[in-house]
Amino acid sequence: MDNVKFDQSVDEEKSSTFNIEAEQALLGLLLVNNEVLGEIETVIGEDHFYDGLNRKIFSHIASRTKKGLVVSPITLKPYLDSDEDFKNIDVPSLLTELSAMAISAYAAKDYANALFDLAVRRKLVDIGNEIIVDARKITEDNGPTQLIIKAEQSLYDVASTGTQSKTFEPLVKAATEAIELANRAFESDIQGVSGIPSGFIDIDKKLGGLQNSDLIILAGRPSMGKTALATNIAYNASIANYKKYGTASSVGFFSLEMSSAQLATRILSDVSKIPSEQIRRGELSENEFNQFVDAARSLDQSKFFIDDTPALLISSIASKARRLKRTHGLDFLIIDYLQLIRASSNKENRVNEIAEITQGLKAIAKELNIPVLALSQLSRQVENREDKRPQLADLRESGSIEQDADVVLFIFREEYYKEREKPGDQDLDALIKWQEQMEQIHGKAELIIGKQRHGPVGTVDLAFDGRFTRFGNLAKSHQVKA
Repeated sequence: MDNVKFDQSVDEEKSSTFNIEAEQALLGLLLVNNEVLGEIETVIGEDHFYDGLNRKIFSHIASRTKKGLVVSPITLKPYLDSDEDFKNIDVPSLLTELSAMAISAYAAKDYANALFDLAVRRKLVDIGNEIIVDARKITEDNGPTQLIIKAEQSLYDVASTGTQSKTFEPLVKAATEAIELANRAFESDIQGVSGIPSGFIDIDKKLGGLQNSDLIILAGRPSMGKTALATNIAYNASIANYKKYGTASSVGFFSLEMSSAQLATRILSDVSKIPSEQIRRGELSENEFNQFVDAARSLDQSKFFIDDTPALLISSIASKARRLKRTHGLDFLIIDYLQLIRASSNKENRVNEIAEITQGLKAIAKELNIPVLALSQLSRQVENREDKRPQLADLRESGSIEQDADVVLFIFREEYYKEREKPGDQDLDALIKWQEQMEQIHGKAELIIGKQRHGPVGTVDLAFDGRFTRFGNLAKSHQVKA
């Protein structure tokens, strides 16, 4: 382009991360065929153009095309003539030469993808340079941990916004995926289960297993057994299912509250059938110790991964989950618990932070195509009711939890509350009645399905053994209350 002078300054570090000719060729095509914009606008925008003038031209073309106006060198010329950035540019020659460089419409998507990739590379170069500059500034509030968090956030932003957008797909393609889902359920060793088996017969009957891309919330008041149930499900998915059905899932467990050793103790208590308090106090016979060691050895081949880093950012969770999926595979992710996650950006209030966190968890589930189980606290208003069974309105701090979740489960143990209502020994009749009530509810728990986007709600009865912090199927587990 002899008559047109573009910005000739070149950043040496980015010299291989842009292609001016490709930008011009794509702009030329848009000038002679406006309909191509609809095919590439899901891939690139003006920010993906390296050259400032090319960026401006694309912006003008896109703006007018979206308004239903015809864009050509003739109709675009007045707008560029009135733009200060084009004051010293021969606009007619520029537009004519761009049109002459137009590529075939069939190549538009390939050129757009190439420009997209180059733009991401430039962003990565910028992040790398920023990391170097920040690392060389040694201040009190600029420690290595803060630098790593900032770098992870920057990379997360690129990963979440720097992916080529999905667009419409034919219904027949989605229908094919639905048929494959139904076929998995039909051919499954467990009747009616198309997702990852939870290990609990009645839960799987209601949910069809843990479904890919679902955000599942498991909520309850303290001491109800949220972590115990989540740990049981994780163990079943990664280990027990292999023994029963020959298929095992790779499980990632973010334990923001308990240490990995504490979590492992719970699992080993369950497997070895040794109460966890005995393990913590070291009150083990020689046989029990050998039993405990054998239980630990049985976990050798499991794909169960624990990260007990406290106060993680939602962006860090996403980054670590992607890394685990890439290196070891990831079929199922658990977070204990939601309120201990930190938002990636400062929000005006906690409600907005929780909204960002739940949206981030749902995004992880969809991006990695895995079920995500997040534990959640409930508000104290449950304690003020006579019937202390949780409801959706009890979800703490944000309605976004209910809104973003595909499934909301509540764990409830009436025995926990009834134990605290024990009458005095002097009231014999009341004590006898209390004992009868305790016998009826001892070792039982309810899993209340408060929301299920693609299925029924209801209640599932479970067994609970506090000695081993273990949930199980009741003897009459097929009798599920609707």
